[in-house]
Amino acid sequence: MSEPTLFEKIHQGTIPARFLLREELCFAIEDIDPKAPFHALVIPVKPIPSLAEATDDDAPILAACLACARRLAKEKGLTQGWRLVANTGMHANQTVPHLHFHLLGGRRMGWPPG
Repeated sequence: MSEPTLFEKIHQGTIPARFLLREELCFAIEDIDPKAPFHALVIPVKPIPSLAEATDDDAPILAACLACARRLAKEKGLTQGWRLVANTGMHANQTVPHLHFHLLGGRRMGWPPG
């Protein structure tokens, strides 16, 4: 059995984090290095390495993550807009090999993002 990912350890409670939502298929935590006034991570409980490695069978998990992000954005009052980002792979600066979505809001976002 492989070593649990950082986010598995957070979900299990062995690494502390500030949880914003906990659901059956996903959870959300505050980002420890925020890039916007509001910055949360939406994370599937299942350790999918990246969006590129998700399968069709993971569709319910992905849908749950998107619904979680939408609910969290509404709950946090991000009425002027918000951004949801999934960094996928080394060139996109994915640093944790466990799929997660960055939910950013609370300010105007620039374009292009990278």
